Amino acid sequence: MASLLEKVQTLISANLHWLVDQALKQNSIAVINQYIREVEDNLEDLSEAVATVGGQVKTLRRKHDEFQAKAEDLDRNIDLFLHEGREDLATAAQSKYNSTQRLVATYAQQLEQMQREYQNLMDARLKLEAKLTTIRQEREQLEALLELAKSKEITARTIKSLDDLAGVGDPDIARVVTSIRERLAEAEAQIHELEQRGLAYGETPEVLKRKELENQLEARKARLGL
Repeated sequence: MASLLEKVQTLISANLHWLVDQALKQNSIAVINQYIREVEDNLEDLSEAVATVGGQVKTLRRKHDEFQAKAEDLDRNIDLFLHEGREDLATAAQSKYNSTQRLVATYAQQLEQMQREYQNLMDARLKLEAKLTTIRQEREQLEALLELAKSKEITARTIKSLDDLAGVGDPDIARVVTSIRERLAEAEAQIHELEQRGLAYGETPEVLKRKELENQLEARKARLGL
């Protein structure tokens, strides 16, 4: 999973201006198409990972809630046994309650970690989809730009970057270059905003203190006024 997120982060961090400049320099959109193929492949892997981790989150949440309910039942039973003076049953129930609470804490911690991983995958997919949408739109503009440059006999040797094109003095080319730059800047700003967005997570569940059964029962007696 970590390697997938690393590859995705590399694609998210790709400089779209540089990709466009490379396409212009080579007088070909091959570099753009290659980037799009890599993004599409990784989006497919991301979708599968999201589905897998999402299923694990549901399973952990179900188990957590199941053992939490058991712990609550045991908690009530311990009080009932103490009221009835049945110390042996209260001791056995307290022991089982402690074990159940440890399971609840374990599942809670695993659930939090899995939810964080799930959210990271979801965020990565959202940002990568935004990047893909942007570059697909600019590919169409780039194709038109290359045709325009070709029609005006600007050779591949002179097409080095957007800045080069903007400086040749042709108003049609300068207009298209400016339009591409503006849209790329806006898209990068939106993607950066996504990268800065974070979700608040709850604190990691504290590890339950494991007291001696006798001490726990005495504390309950004091609370119950016994």
